[in-house]
Amino acid sequence: MKLRVKFRKFGSVRFIGHLDVMRFFQKAIRRAGIDIAYTGGYSPHQIMTFAAPLGVGLESNGEYMDIEVHSLPSCQEVADRLNQVSVPGIQVVSVKILPEKAGNAMASVAAAAYTIRVREETTLLPDMAAILPDFLVRKEIRITKETKKGTREVDIRPGILALDFSDGDFHLLVDASSAGNIKPEQVMTALLSQAQGKVDAEVPCVESFPGNALRITREDVYTRAMSDNVTESTGGMTSALESHSTENAEFCKKLQEHGLISLGDVGYTE
Repeated sequence: MKLRVKFRKFGSVRFIGHLDVMRFFQKAIRRAGIDIAYTGGYSPHQIMTFAAPLGVGLESNGEYMDIEVHSLPSCQEVADRLNQVSVPGIQVVSVKILPEKAGNAMASVAAAAYTIRVREETTLLPDMAAILPDFLVRKEIRITKETKKGTREVDIRPGILALDFSDGDFHLLVDASSAGNIKPEQVMTALLSQAQGKVDAEVPCVESFPGNALRITREDVYTRAMSDNVTESTGGMTSALESHSTENAEFCKKLQEHGLISLGDVGYTE
């Protein structure tokens, strides 16, 4: 039986890397007495996969881990047990049973939503919100991206699915698939470059953005809506969109246009 665990990562734990989060859950699952399945062979390990790893320094309200178990008391009891042995900064939000045909969390990722706030103490930055309309009408937004093989120029405009500004925050929906994998820092760096009047110049790499200037929270991770994936309790994709934490009609419209549902809306409880 496969389970999908949704959890939050916040506070000082945001500075803990992905591998340490994975090791934490391995220990927490043992302490909680979860009947998890192990791989075979000489070095068995717990069967678990995570959705898109979260960057160090980012908070999240929607992280996902898939695990395989031999038995299940109830989804709520699994969540309660994990929270009882958890640490400040990691909170299990829900546990659901996955349909047999559902893909694992990592392979299912199609997009991710972020809330981005420019820290008030940050100085010498232009008004980036004012140039959003001009930024979004561009057909190409090219940046220099660092890879393991060096640097290359890429067009990130097709992967920016939605971007708006309200109540002091930027709300961003981007392609987070393995083929796209756009990071919020890349979008904000390109936006900053245009605000500084450098539209025709080469946009610098992400690392050139002022250090510690952004407070980034990943709100959720999305997959493509399939009939086998929609949770029984939502009654379809419309309900899944209505349950999204971002109270933004235009944002939800974009989710529907791209056929996206939250990874947390896949599966059912018992």
